[in-house]
Amino acid sequence: MSRHSKIFIGLLLGAIAGVFSNFFFPATPFLLFTQQYITDPLGKIFLNLLIMMVIPLVFASLSLGVAQIGDLKKLGRIGFKTIMYFLIVTTIAVTIGLVLVNLIRPGDYLPEETKTKLLLTYKGQADEIKQSTEKTEFGIQTLVNIVPRNPAAAIAKPNPDMLALIFFSLIVGIALTIIDKEKAKPIINLLEGINDVTVVVINMAMKLAPYGVFALIFSVTSRFGFELLVALSMYVITVLVGLALHQFGVFPILIKVFSDYSPLLFFRKIETVMLTAFSTSSSNATLPTTIAVSKDNLGIPSHITGFVLPLGATMNMNGTALFEGVTVLFLAQVFGIHLSIGVQLIVVLMSVLTAVGSAGVPSGSIPLLVIVLTMVGIPAEGIAIILGVDRLLDMCRTVLNVTGDITCAAYITKTEGFELKK
Repeated sequence: MSRHSKIFIGLLLGAIAGVFSNFFFPATPFLLFTQQYITDPLGKIFLNLLIMMVIPLVFASLSLGVAQIGDLKKLGRIGFKTIMYFLIVTTIAVTIGLVLVNLIRPGDYLPEETKTKLLLTYKGQADEIKQSTEKTEFGIQTLVNIVPRNPAAAIAKPNPDMLALIFFSLIVGIALTIIDKEKAKPIINLLEGINDVTVVVINMAMKLAPYGVFALIFSVTSRFGFELLVALSMYVITVLVGLALHQFGVFPILIKVFSDYSPLLFFRKIETVMLTAFSTSSSNATLPTTIAVSKDNLGIPSHITGFVLPLGATMNMNGTALFEGVTVLFLAQVFGIHLSIGVQLIVVLMSVLTAVGSAGVPSGSIPLLVIVLTMVGIPAEGIAIILGVDRLLDMCRTVLNVTGDITCAAYITKTEGFELKK
């Protein structure tokens, strides 16, 4: 049986078992014990195994990608096309979200008593997030922090600064193209060795994927239950419809027009990536699979996968930006705050910018979402209203994020004169 089939079966069984447990044994000691001592640890171990290799993989693949491109003019051309693609497609995603939330107006469907109950239930989590964002500087300091004083310190934090790591990797790659080839060769060999090691470790971790996926999905579905989904159903539907329109409407057009490739075949070839993204809710944890599948199944050259995909895992967050735009307007509707067209344009801009800066880990966008809320005058504690369903939506938007990364790599491949594997 193929790997993606095993992962899908694990995902399906985990979802069924989780919903069944939540329906028949809600908050029982047995279910709480199972979550705390079995499924949560197993899921986290699987997730940690994948994330463990992200730092060396990003550094090695990005530095190698730049070094293999060789010509700095060519690097500039590919880099410019990649960044423009990220920004334009992310802006399209946010716009879809804002149009939908203005048409559906999900905030009008949330009863007052449900809002009060959710605010009380998730107040502790919301307060923690609010306190963490008060220490976060977003603005010119964000730009300054991209250039790290100490690269090791930047990645040694609990939430590594991926933008700083990307900058350092790009600089190392550029330096390797400038120095004498004989001097660069041992370093390039070392980076290739690190790349090979990460591939082996990731393959070992992916053998556990069906069990890890089962544990992760069970933990989510056994907790949120149907009651919370019903209470926030219009909000959840609005986000999911937006994500579906972008995934199965915008991306197929981009794949067909810019890559001259069958969208159906494209989605079939990246099934494993989408399932891994859905189950882990992490672009970073999915990155090793994204790189391997893009090279093996689509035939994207290694210098393009090594450059575009690590960059995309941190900067290209189409699903996150769409989610942020919908959530800001949804909470504005809940609190009865009217946001003018001008303010909504600010929401579009801030959703794109904060999506670039959000961590590629589960719920990594939530702290930055709080910054957008406070910027447009919406109470930050309102984040408590959506925390209960965030993990479910995070799983869905991560699929969009990683698919966007691969569509960009396919576009760059085509424009650089290479053909995708058919």
